[in-house]
Amino acid sequence: MRKRDCSRPTTSITAATRVRGKVRRENTSFPGNLHLVLVLQPGSLLGSAPSPSSGTDLGFRFSQDDFLLKMPVVMLRSVGELLRYIDENHLTSDFTAKVEYCQSDWVVLRTSIETFAVTVKEIAQLLQGFGSELSETDIPDEANAVEFLLHSHTHRYRQMKEDIRSVLKEGRLLLSNLDTVKASKRDAEEEREIQADMATVQRLLTQLRDMEEAFDGFFEKHHLKLQQYTQLLQYEISFQQKGIASVGTTLVETEQLLKDLETLDKHAQEEMARAQVVILHGHQLAANHHYALALIVQHCNELRHHCDIITAAIRTKRASLTRARDLLHRLEDALRWCDEGAYLLASQMVDRFQTREGAQEALQYLSIHQERAPSALKNSQDTLSLEFEATLTPQLQMTDNPPPLSLLSTFYFAFSSLTLTLCRHIMKELIATERVYVDELLSVLLGYRAEMEDPSMSHLLPSALRSQKDVLFGNMPEIYQFHSRIFLEDLQSCLETPERVGACFLHRKEKFQVYERYCQNKSRSELLWRQCSDSPFFQECQKKLEHKLGLDSYLLKPVQRLAKYQLLLKELLRHRAEERYRCELQDALDSMLELLKSVNDSMHQIAITGYQGDLSQLGRVVLQGGFSVWISHKRAAVRMKELARFKPMQRHLFLYDHALLFCKRRDEDNHDRTPFYSFKSCLRMSAVGITENVKGDLKKFEIWYNGREVVYIVQAPTVEVKVAWLTEIRKILTNQQKLCQGLCSCYDLLSTSMLLFFNSCFLFWGTKLGSALVCLLGEVQN
Repeated sequence: MRKRDCSRPTTSITAATRVRGKVRRENTSFPGNLHLVLVLQPGSLLGSAPSPSSGTDLGFRFSQDDFLLKMPVVMLRSVGELLRYIDENHLTSDFTAKVEYCQSDWVVLRTSIETFAVTVKEIAQLLQGFGSELSETDIPDEANAVEFLLHSHTHRYRQMKEDIRSVLKEGRLLLSNLDTVKASKRDAEEEREIQADMATVQRLLTQLRDMEEAFDGFFEKHHLKLQQYTQLLQYEISFQQKGIASVGTTLVETEQLLKDLETLDKHAQEEMARAQVVILHGHQLAANHHYALALIVQHCNELRHHCDIITAAIRTKRASLTRARDLLHRLEDALRWCDEGAYLLASQMVDRFQTREGAQEALQYLSIHQERAPSALKNSQDTLSLEFEATLTPQLQMTDNPPPLSLLSTFYFAFSSLTLTLCRHIMKELIATERVYVDELLSVLLGYRAEMEDPSMSHLLPSALRSQKDVLFGNMPEIYQFHSRIFLEDLQSCLETPERVGACFLHRKEKFQVYERYCQNKSRSELLWRQCSDSPFFQECQKKLEHKLGLDSYLLKPVQRLAKYQLLLKELLRHRAEERYRCELQDALDSMLELLKSVNDSMHQIAITGYQGDLSQLGRVVLQGGFSVWISHKRAAVRMKELARFKPMQRHLFLYDHALLFCKRRDEDNHDRTPFYSFKSCLRMSAVGITENVKGDLKKFEIWYNGREVVYIVQAPTVEVKVAWLTEIRKILTNQQKLCQGLCSCYDLLSTSMLLFFNSCFLFWGTKLGSALVCLLGEVQN
């Protein structure tokens, strides 16, 4: 139990008030709980003091009600009574005891320690509030506003740093004072108390330094982000203000514009490099599960969009100026050629034409000059109009140039730009939707897939989802890497040349196979999603991302994107006239349609159940579809039973390179969007034959097996479907026949070679044996 003696009170009401206030402060600030208050009354007043129970004397009144404290108060009349409660070794010299103690010094020291602790707590709260304010601040779109925000935050940061330094200085001074007090103490218990106080102050100083270091790192990143964002906005303003003329009216002026553009491009690359650093930092924050994920992704997308705009603008400007320079070069060559021709005509003597030889010589000069005509005059007017229609601006058309430019200008105005405008519009839509698609994939991977590994979200993750991210999301990370790093850049390079997008699709044809693997996993993903779609984990992730649609809608994006590609390619094909580019676009469209078919076939194939074997051994899926089927067996007992079957069986057929599978479609599971197929029979293509026409129905054909041991009468939904299936089956049977013929030829050749080999061996060894017998016979005769 802690006991605390109060200093001797004076005989006045003011003294009583002072004592009450002091006890209240002691109860608030003392490092423990007060259990008992001992009040020593003055011993030099009139007579003996009243009994302690009365709680009064002549000078003033003391009672427990005066203190208003929830503790006992004992009134003492002498030091002797005080010694019944406290050992004399624990009393100070004021009470004629042995301990050297100064109450005021102790109060000052305790007050200093507690004040320092409160100050450190206030500093921590201020830092936390300031950090939250910085994180939640919306960055404006104007450079001046961002600069003002940067200066304001920097000023407040410096003020906070000054406050931290001041508190650190105060703590170091307090620690020094405690060390001095410790050195003066002789009692071991008091020395331990001082040591504990020093440890408390040292711990507070360490916390304050850690807070300062963390705050410095946070503000440094915030300051860098604002600074770089300001630089990028300022660069965009300077880029727009500086500007470059569309084209020059002379060759010298155009050359100078190209030099200015290169200087501007160099500056742009430096600024965009800084922007890329900001984007990279944002991706790192997003990968580390930053709480402001949506805001970070938004800012990264904005920066990337600005960089794309600047890059496209410079590329367009450079292409325009380069074409203008080429045109002006050609025009100057044409002017020079015209001047030389005019001089050649003017220098011909008329009298030279009077003779045959003179006229032929003059004609030869003119023919040689005509052969040296520049390409601008050799090409057809349509070719020149198409080549330079985007370069001939009003500035160029108004210059005083000779007829070649006027001729081109005439065709320029006559040529309609509607086709090119439509193609560019489609290309812009393709690039814009591709960028949105990439961003959506990234948001799903960071906002859902990465969160499945976040320990802070593990309590929301259902057990069925643990270690199942590869099932739920399939190879979506691989699809994102392909589009963000490769295909988006390919499409952006075709912005000004939409006709080249066909070659872009063909070049990346093999890369698109990632979609086939994604779709093959789709049924497993949907099953897992249906089991866990009501999980709070998905609801929390959707809330953080601010998505209006659930995860299942975003898991369908890759399949929907494939269908979008073929639609846009069809639109481009409609408006592109050049034969070479039409062929590329048509091949690209065919490849995407083939991929869609392959994906669709694969999704159906993985739904086959009951097949005892490896489907991959059957080759690729050529066709699949539903048919009406009648079966006829060669065995008589079965034949009558099968003839009685007037109602056909509904079967789903899968045609492979090496086999034909008959399955039955099952749709009993109403919750499953994808049907599954129960395996019934398998026909090896090496034993299959076909009859293309069946009497009475143009949609029917026969598939017979093992020399018509079993005959399947198959009715297609349409004649077109029947023709497609017969065509593919014929191709497979023809390839098998060629393969068999090749094997037979190899067998015949091998057989002939072996026969010749054995004949040679026989002749060789027969000759040897004959010679040996002759020799033996000679020896016998001798």
